[in-house]
Amino acid sequence: MHNAESAPETRLIDHLIELRARLLRAVVGLLVVFVALLPFANRLYAWLAAPLLAKLPAGGQLIAVEVASPFFAPLKLAFFVAVVIAMPWLLYQAWAFVAPGLYQREKRLAMPLLGSALALFYTGCGFAFYLVLPTVFGFLAKVTPAGVAMMTDINAYLDFVLVIFLAFGLSFELPVALVILVLLGWVTPTQLREWRGYAIVGIFVIAAVITPPDVVSQLLLAVPMVLLYELGIIAARLLAPRSN
Repeated sequence: MHNAESAPETRLIDHLIELRARLLRAVVGLLVVFVALLPFANRLYAWLAAPLLAKLPAGGQLIAVEVASPFFAPLKLAFFVAVVIAMPWLLYQAWAFVAPGLYQREKRLAMPLLGSALALFYTGCGFAFYLVLPTVFGFLAKVTPAGVAMMTDINAYLDFVLVIFLAFGLSFELPVALVILVLLGWVTPTQLREWRGYAIVGIFVIAAVITPPDVVSQLLLAVPMVLLYELGIIAARLLAPRSN
């Protein structure tokens, strides 16, 4: 009787030990990447500032309003880049912890979903950096009133760009989210098609909320999300044909 009661407690302790080990490995991996990026923190910030500096008038530059901003802003950016680079390692640790409790079919589906989620997040960040930011900054530079110098604080600029990265990176996860909802049985591909009109309206509302207050950036987020919604429906039909 005592052994039967202690078995669940033993399994729980084993799971907690395994969780601690996986978390420790994840943190160590993240710290290794972060430390490796520290010598390049200022270069990373110069690279990040390029889309804005390219659109500023001659002589335009970023400024540091706070005394410690020149130190903390590149440090903050280096940590964000470290998280992005280490994301496959972090997700692997999470996968290694939950995989033993999954069925074989769930394991077969989980890896493609994780890989797709990573690829879509990176694609969203790249889309934001190479297309959205230059377009938005070009628009803002043109509408700046005469006599007003467009000189942005480096910390405020970093926060703005990171929000844009996260907004586009997470928004590009829409197909994966739809596939997961279908696999869980919460919706069907047929329902997703029927709700297409409502989804498009919701996408434009979300784009208006999480992007800067200009039509250009809203369209640059909303249009890809509409296309990704359609891609999610197609992927859901392929992975769960019986639910259609």
